[in-house]
Amino acid sequence: MFHDSFQNKVAVITGGAHGIGKCIAEEFKKRGAAVCIIDIQPNEYFTGDLAEEETLLRFSEKVIADCGHVDYLINNALPLMKGLQECSYDEFNYALRVGVTAPFYLTKLFMPYFAPNASVVNISSSRDRMSQPQTESYTAAKGGISALTHAMAVSLAGKVRVNSISPGWIDTAYKEYAGADALQHPAGRVGNPMDIANMVLFLCSDKAGFITGENICIDGGMTKQMIYHNDFGWTLQENQER
Repeated sequence: MFHDSFQNKVAVITGGAHGIGKCIAEEFKKRGAAVCIIDIQPNEYFTGDLAEEETLLRFSEKVIADCGHVDYLINNALPLMKGLQECSYDEFNYALRVGVTAPFYLTKLFMPYFAPNASVVNISSSRDRMSQPQTESYTAAKGGISALTHAMAVSLAGKVRVNSISPGWIDTAYKEYAGADALQHPAGRVGNPMDIANMVLFLCSDKAGFITGENICIDGGMTKQMIYHNDFGWTLQENQER
């Protein structure tokens, strides 16, 4: 479907050294794109903390010096997840700097260098619309990037398409689950990184030329399923610790 469609393109991927980001990077490379990743973990291109403005400046300067332009910016890096009980003021702000400020500022830094038909894809989460206890820092960052998406799409109208993806349960080790873990998903399975990478490739392709400002939830249908106690086999176990 996407064979050779990214030859001579430049894809910038944050959090590209592991997990979903690594999978996205590998899929772009397979299709001929030059890939520039930044990750706090050691990698072959640029190691640095996305929460720091100086790091974003140095990274963007390196990308432009090496490649001259950007076709695709994939804002994928994970913010930390802590909640009301344990998350400090600095930790909460750190999560927002990684999850919202960095995508905003990298887009701003690359604005003069986006090629025609460029695309930004922000990786949000189904937690932008639903939550578990003690996840406030992560959830706030993911809600922020989902809203940032449509704001940037309007500001960059006619120049860059901007969309976001909200993954649900994605097992980055490609483990296959059986029983309740799989069956609770209307799709019948837990997701894997290729489920996200395939959508990133589509959103960056010409096939998605009329899609901008959109959020696409890839969660096997979990956020569409109503759950009530003792209805359709769902039973609340009240004695379980949260």
